[in-house]
Parts: sequence; C-alpha cells; structure tokens
Amino acid sequence: MHGVARPDDLRNFLARFCFGRLTTRSIAGALLALALVLAGVPVACAAESEIINFELVRNDEGVLLTYAVDLELSRSVEDALSKAVPLFFVAEASVFRSRFYWRDQRVAHAVRVWRIVYQPLTATYRVTFLGLSQNYASRDEALAAISRGARWKIAEPAQIDDGRHYVEFNYRLDTSLLPRPLQIGIGGQADWSISVQRTESIK
Repeated sequence: MHGVARPDDLRNFLARFCFGRLTTRSIAGALLALALVLAGVPVACAAESEIINFELVRNDEGVLLTYAVDLELSRSVEDALSKAVPLFFVAEASVFRSRFYWRDQRVAHAVRVWRIVYQPLTATYRVTFLGLSQNYASRDEALAAISRGARWKIAEPAQIDDGRHYVEFNYRLDTSLLPRPLQIGIGGQADWSISVQRTESIK
C-alpha cells in the first residue's frame, strides 16, 4: 500500500537518518525527500499500522474491548521475521477515572503479549499466547491472529463506579523483549518503532 508522504512520514524518515549510520546515500536520500515534500511532489511511502476497529462495551461482566489493528511491518522488521528472529507484540489497555481535583486515577490495567517466529523447516509461523502455541501457514494469517481481540475483559465491574471513565489503548512491537544483541543493533532506528494508540470514553 502506498500513498503521499505526510509530515509524520518525513519525520520518521529523518529520524532514521539522524539516528542511523551516516552515509552519503542516507544524507542524499533525506535531502531529496525533504525537497520533494516541500515542493508538493507525491512520494511513495509504506503504509503505517492503524486501528481499524475499536469497540468498548460496559455490562455486568465489566468493560470489554474488541479491537483490530491493520498491522504493517517495516522492511527491517519483516526481514528479521523471515530470518527466524522471534518478535513480541503487546496490547495494553488502561482504564482511567477522570478527576477534576487531581490527576486522573488508573483503576484497571490489562496486558496481552504475543510471540511470533518463523520456522524455516516447516515454512510456517508459530504464534505463542498465554503459553499456548499455534502454527500458521502464512505470514498474513499469523499477523491477523496477533493483531485482533474480541470481548477482552480489561476491567472488572467493581473497578468502575458512576464517575467518568476512559480507556487508553496501545498496541506495539516490544523491542525490549528482543535478543539483547539485536536490541543494541536497532537502537534509535525509526523503522522498528511500530505502535498505534487510541483513547476513548467508556459510555
């Protein structure tokens, strides 16, 4: 998927240039991208991950979240996955109670973690969640499995009172769980920063 470069795309590109290895090619590429954007010329760029479904339900069970993320991997992340590097994706939801007299109070917090790794011998992708593993024949099937949730309980009924509450949701690639040598190697590289957020009131 391609489109016209936006300011955020340019900032990510320049961040990769600033924190990455300085080469003649990277310098020229950054200057060319800047010149094209300032001139209003469309520049092809990779699509970013985005939240395509987000539904909150409050009932007798508590607060339930259904979500779906259109997960797009950068070339560097996709290359690492194809080389059997295990990747970890995290969905995190925090429920806050609005307070006028002090900072908002976090009343509930829920986290989910997935591990995905490519298995060259069987040409399949293994996804591990809550200690259980399942193999998928294609990368798209595996990514779909780790980027969606249905009726995920993020708060108990007793944690929600009659006040105003809202949810802060974050879905990201957690680079802190990668093998230590790789963490050092990708430090500061913008194409390893995969994250989407959403804040929404509980009705």
